[in-house]
Amino acid sequence: MTAFQRTIESYRQGAHTMPRDYYTSPTIFAEERERILARHWNCVGRSSAFATAGEFQVRDIAGESLIVVRDRSGELHAFFNICRHRGTRLCKDASGKLSETIQCPYHAWTYALDGRLIGAPHMNEVEGFDRKNYPLHEAAVAEWEGFVFVNIAEKPQLFEEWIAPMIGRLSRFNLPSLKVGHRARYEVNANWKLVFQNYSECLHCPTIHPQLSTVLPYTSGANDLTAGPFLGGYMEIKAPHESATLTGRACSRLVSDALQGDDRKRAYYYTLMPNMALSLHPDYANFYLLTPVAVDKTIVETEWMFHADSERNPKFNPQDAIDFWDVTNRQDWDICERSQQGIFSRKYEPGPYSPRESIPAAWDKQYLHMMGRS
Repeated sequence: MTAFQRTIESYRQGAHTMPRDYYTSPTIFAEERERILARHWNCVGRSSAFATAGEFQVRDIAGESLIVVRDRSGELHAFFNICRHRGTRLCKDASGKLSETIQCPYHAWTYALDGRLIGAPHMNEVEGFDRKNYPLHEAAVAEWEGFVFVNIAEKPQLFEEWIAPMIGRLSRFNLPSLKVGHRARYEVNANWKLVFQNYSECLHCPTIHPQLSTVLPYTSGANDLTAGPFLGGYMEIKAPHESATLTGRACSRLVSDALQGDDRKRAYYYTLMPNMALSLHPDYANFYLLTPVAVDKTIVETEWMFHADSERNPKFNPQDAIDFWDVTNRQDWDICERSQQGIFSRKYEPGPYSPRESIPAAWDKQYLHMMGRS
């Protein structure tokens, strides 16, 4: 079976893009927050961002602000960013280092890094008050392949059940040990679903991405995850190119010596619902976290990761990969914004997907399932 035959295997004949309201309706956007973002496991970044006790980041999930922090015993927590006294937001900085406590700036209620209330001025004067009854509200946290995931649902699905299709699939890439070398943040004036759908196909690559198409021919790929919340597959790196870089040369040593054979000549691209996209190359990896802000605005944060020993190599050239994807990303954001503008038209109506768009069609199907529409 050829790569193209494997690609179209997952194609659902008659699949169309979704109706206009899914990209323009504030009501549907609010429903997405509750049904998808607030019920499922969201990636909030790398475990290395919380390497020592007190290192924290404030992350947004479904409009909720959360403090992600590691306590003194090494356990990760995700606390809702509100004081149990009068609801004041505790942390206003996006990231930083806490000493040993989290203190409310309003009335000085103070919490240990594990969420216990340890200080509440004058509450000893309140009959029956017990600090044990007022810990910080906490969301579920899990770690996988060097990434941190948070679920804010009251009764979240077990992480092990949710991530099961991905267990072991990427272990050869040595992701937990990779070192972040660069970060970028983009504001995209488009619906978050358009960003995911664009990431999930390369039919647009010859017209939108001249640099990428030279290295990764859009007909070269095949998908190995074709249904459910995790989707994607690989593309072949066209010889004599060695990686997805502006020069076509490898910008770093292999991410892992475990990469053998075809893995050294392929790039893998996966979407992990509801907010993550992961790109794996022989010499580096990068990932994208999507934060839907409004029906027509999405924040995209991305980080490039390299082998921890890469800096010892005199040929280490991370900028070659960073610039390659910065150019490609900006091309993608522009076309997503133009798509959003067109879909706002009263004349827009769903159009048919081609077999080369099987993964966007599968993504739509999973999205509608999560929305309770299937």
